[in-house]
Amino acid sequence: MPTNPPDQFPTFSPALPARPWRVGLIGFGCVGQGLYDILHQRPEAGFVISRIVVKNPTKARPLPAERFEFDADLLLADDSLDVLVEVIDDADTAFRLVSEALRRGRRVVTANKAMLARHLPALVQLQRETGGTLLYEAAVCGSIPVIRTLDAYFGTEPLRRLTGILNGSSNYVLTRMGEQGSDYAPALAEAQQLGFAETDPSLDMGAFDPRSKAVLLAAHAYGAFLEPEQILNLGIEGIGAVDIAFAASQGQKIKVVAGLQRLPDGRVTVLVTPQLVGPESPLYTVDHEFNGVVIEADFAGEQFLRGRGAGGHPTGSAVLADLAALRQGFAYQYHKAAEAPEYAADLEVEIYLRTNEPRIIDLLDFSEISEEADEDGYVVGYVALQHLIRHRDTLRQYGAFIVRTGRLRPVGEAVEVLAVAEIGGAISPAHLWNPGSRQCGEFSDFR
Repeated sequence: MPTNPPDQFPTFSPALPARPWRVGLIGFGCVGQGLYDILHQRPEAGFVISRIVVKNPTKARPLPAERFEFDADLLLADDSLDVLVEVIDDADTAFRLVSEALRRGRRVVTANKAMLARHLPALVQLQRETGGTLLYEAAVCGSIPVIRTLDAYFGTEPLRRLTGILNGSSNYVLTRMGEQGSDYAPALAEAQQLGFAETDPSLDMGAFDPRSKAVLLAAHAYGAFLEPEQILNLGIEGIGAVDIAFAASQGQKIKVVAGLQRLPDGRVTVLVTPQLVGPESPLYTVDHEFNGVVIEADFAGEQFLRGRGAGGHPTGSAVLADLAALRQGFAYQYHKAAEAPEYAADLEVEIYLRTNEPRIIDLLDFSEISEEADEDGYVVGYVALQHLIRHRDTLRQYGAFIVRTGRLRPVGEAVEVLAVAEIGGAISPAHLWNPGSRQCGEFSDFR
C-alpha cells in the first residue's frame, strides 16, 4: 500500500542573494559536465561551481586535476556552499549523501531517479523535520519541466490521467526498428554507438528506468507514494520485426508508455510497458531519443509536453532550473498527499503476447482470448494485472514480448460492459462509450 508522506512542508523566503551562489557538485559524468558547461557559458545565471567531487581519481576529465576532490562528506560539511548538486549513478551512495545533507538543513538538487523512487517518503519527511529542500526536475524527462508543472500548476486540480514516453533509449530503438523494419539487436547496437543507450542497456530496455520516473510522477500527479515493485514494468528485450509489423498493420506504433490513471472509483493505477499508440495520440510522433508527456486534467483538459529526455545539456538545463527555483525559495508542496488515493491492481489488461513457449499462455491464465495466430506465435486477450506482475521475471527469462492494446477492465467484468479503448489506440464501439461523457463507468486506458 502507498505510504503517505507528512502533510506539512517548509516554506522559504524568496529573497535573492547579493552574490553568485556557490555550488558543490557531486559527480562529473554526462549531467555534471553538462551543468558545468552551461554555467561556464552563462555566468550571468548567478551560480559558480566551487567544488567538484568525483569517485575515480585516475579517470581522464576535461578539467585540470586540481579542480577535483574525492570525499563528498567534506562538501556536506562546507557551510560556504549554498547548494549541493548530486548527479552520480550509485543510488545507495546518493541516498546517504542526500539524506545527510537534508538532515543538516541543506539545499539539494538531484537527478537520481532510482534513489528517489526507493526513498522519496523518507526524503520528504526529512525536509519537513529539518527545513532542508530537495528538488529533482532532472530526474524525470530531462529538459521537460513535468515535475514543476504537476506540483505548481496542477497541484490542486484533479488529473484523469498522465501518460508519457519517459525513456529516450528505448524510444530510439523502437523508432529505428520501425523505420528500418529491422530486428532489436541492430537497432540497439546503433543506439549504443550513438550514445543513446548504455553498454549495459537493461535498465532502459527493461523499463526499470521509466518505472522509477513513474513513481515520482505518481507522487506529484496524485499524491500516491508507491514502491517501484507495485508497478508493472515490462520491456522490449524480446521484441522483433514481426511485432513492429503487427502494430503497423493496425495503423499504430509500439512505444514504451508509462501510464498513470484515476479510475472511476477514485483509485489510481500505474503501468509501464510497451503499448500500441495510434496517430490520434500526441505520443505517436514522439520518436528517436525524445520524450513526451500528456497530462489530462479535469478542468484544464489535455496538455502535451515534448523535449529531449537525456543528454548533458538538456538534463543540465533542468538542474539549472532547479538551482534558480531554490534561489527564489521554491519547494515542492505535494498538495495532493494529504488525500492520497488507494492504489489499484485488481484489474485486467488486454495484451498482445508473442512467445515460443506455450506454457507462458497457461501461466498467465487468459480470462478471454480475442485473437490467436499460431503461425506468428501471438495471442491477444485479457490477463489479470496481478498475473503479469507476479510472472514478469519469468516472461523476461523466456523472451516473451508483451504489448498493451490500450484497454483495461475490472477483474471479472465482461468486455462488452466496461472495457473502453484509449483514444489513439484501438477504438471501442460507439454504443459502449460516449466520448463526450465522463460518466457511464469510463475505464479507458492510457494515451
